[in-house]
Amino acid sequence: MNLELLNRLFVEVKTPELFGRYITNSDIEKCFGNLLKPQISSLGYSVEKRPIYSLKIGNGPIKILLWSQMHGNESTSTKALFDCFNLFETEHEISKLILEQCTLVVIPILNPDGAKCFTRINANEIDLNRDAQNVSQPESKILRQLYIDFKPDYCFNLHGQRTIFSAGETENVATLSFLSPAQDQGRQLTTNRKAAMTIIAEINDLLQAEIPNGIGRYDDGFNLNCVGDTFQSFGVPTLLYEAGHFKNDYNREEVRRLMFIAILKGIDVIINKVDIGKYEAYFDIPENAKCFYDIIIRNAKYNGVVDLVDIAIQYKETLIDGKLEFVPVIEEISKLNNKYGHKEIEANGYVVKTTEGFDLKIGFEIDFVIVNNERISLKS
Repeated sequence: MNLELLNRLFVEVKTPELFGRYITNSDIEKCFGNLLKPQISSLGYSVEKRPIYSLKIGNGPIKILLWSQMHGNESTSTKALFDCFNLFETEHEISKLILEQCTLVVIPILNPDGAKCFTRINANEIDLNRDAQNVSQPESKILRQLYIDFKPDYCFNLHGQRTIFSAGETENVATLSFLSPAQDQGRQLTTNRKAAMTIIAEINDLLQAEIPNGIGRYDDGFNLNCVGDTFQSFGVPTLLYEAGHFKNDYNREEVRRLMFIAILKGIDVIINKVDIGKYEAYFDIPENAKCFYDIIIRNAKYNGVVDLVDIAIQYKETLIDGKLEFVPVIEEISKLNNKYGHKEIEANGYVVKTTEGFDLKIGFEIDFVIVNNERISLKS
C-alpha cells in the first residue's frame, strides 16, 4: 500500500455528495443508494429521535469497529469513510483484500443531533466522549451495545480537531493527530496499547512524505470517562484519529484525503499482522501544542499603546440558515512571538482599526480591518 496508489484511488472513489464541514444524516442518506455491499441498518435513535446508522461490510475474521461524529461538528472522517465505502464497492485488490480479511462495522454519525446543529455536544448538552462510564445518553448506549455485540478486535475512534494545534512547539500545523489512549492511571504500555501505537507509527511513516512534520500525538493523560480510554481498558487496541488543518483547507477536503489514506493504512497494518516490537516509533511523533491562530496581524499600533502588538483572530464556526460560516473573532492582542497564523498580515507599524474607525477589542466579530487606508478581508 503506497501513497501514489492511494491518492489515485481517492480521486476515483471520492464521494461527490459529501463536501465541506456541515455533514448530517440527510447528507449520508443520499449516499446509501450507491452502496450495494454494506449491510445498512439503524441501531436506534438519538435524543431527538434521529436514526443512528450502522454499515457492516466484509466477511473476514478480523473485526474492526469504527465510529465518526461522536462530536457532531467533526465531520471530516465521515466523508473519508464514505470514500472508503466507495472503494469497497470496486473490485480493486485493496478492496478485495480488506473485505476478505476483515469485517468492518461503522457508525458514520454517532451524534446526529449534534451534526444537525453543528455542535460538539448532543441534544442533552452532553459530550458523548465523556460519557463512557455513566453511559447516560441514548447515543452512548448504542455504541456500547454495539461494542458488546460485535466484540471488535480493534477500534478506530474518528474525530476532528481545531485549527489551533501544532505538531510540537513548532510552526508545523498538526494536519493529523493520533493517540493510543491510556487504560489506567499509570499509563502502562500494555500489549493492546503497544499494538495501537505500532499502527499509528506505521501510518505516520507512510504520511510523512505527504505532510512532513505535520502529524502530532496527543497527551495520553488517563480519563476513564473517555470512550477510547474505556475501550482500551477492556483490552482492545483503540486508536484515536484526529483530522486537523491543512493550508487554505477550511472545508477539509485535503484532510479528508489524508484521513482516507490513514484509515486504509491502519487497516492494512492490522491485516499484515501488527508487530508490537515496533511501538517505540510512536514516541517519535511530536506531542501536540497550541501554537496557531487562524490569522495574526503582526506589528500593529493599537489604541494609543506605544509598543507594537500582534492581533490574533480565530474563526468561530457558526451555522447560519443551514450554512456554515467562519466568523472572524479577535482572540488576543499582545506580542505573539511563539505563535503562528495560518494567514499572517504585516501591519508595518500602522494603526489597525475597524472599517468604522473603531479600535479593536478582544471578542469583536470583525470581517474587515483597515491598515494604512487599505481594507483587508479577514474572511476564510
